[in-house]
Amino acid sequence: MILYWLGMFGIAAFAITGVISSGKRDMDLFSLVVLGMVTSLGGGTIRDVILSVETVYWVKDTSYLWVAAASSVFAFFAVRFIENRQTIFHYADSFGLALFTVVATENVLRLGFSATIAVTMGVITGIAGGIIRDLLSNRAPLVLGREFYATPALLGALFIVLLNDVFPSHPYNAIYATTLIVVLRLFAIHKGLYYPSWLLYKKRAATTEELPHEPRK
Repeated sequence: MILYWLGMFGIAAFAITGVISSGKRDMDLFSLVVLGMVTSLGGGTIRDVILSVETVYWVKDTSYLWVAAASSVFAFFAVRFIENRQTIFHYADSFGLALFTVVATENVLRLGFSATIAVTMGVITGIAGGIIRDLLSNRAPLVLGREFYATPALLGALFIVLLNDVFPSHPYNAIYATTLIVVLRLFAIHKGLYYPSWLLYKKRAATTEELPHEPRK
């Protein structure tokens, strides 16, 4: 039951980020609801398709569909009264990333897949919706930025697998793993948590030797 409600909160959080990500573009209510729903349902849909699940989760339980739609409509009307939309966006995205990753990892484990597949699907589920959202909103995907994004999802997925091995069926394993991801994301947002410079790919400045020579006239 805890996983079910965490999944619902994740749906709502990502739907809200989908609406906020549209910025000040002149999008109508229907367009924003579609964007919010694609953002919140996209990652789980990709996961179920990859795993060849008989019925996609939101088709089996349409409550996910209604929560995504209702959250998008709510965000459409509420966001105009919010001054610091960027802060709300980052917080909602952090919670959505954490909830989706943890719920997906644990659900895949329950389906009988290996820990490796569960962690992989957890990370994909967590980041895929945000990638779809950012691309449709013409934004640079957060996962391609310098600060920690996919890494907290990976660590959280590994943590939930470890907790389930050490404390099987503990009711709060999912909450502990979710907290870890959220804390890491908030540190990345507020404290500039980056990889060390030697782990970053940096584009070299072009030197004179690297520049193409002008053709002689």
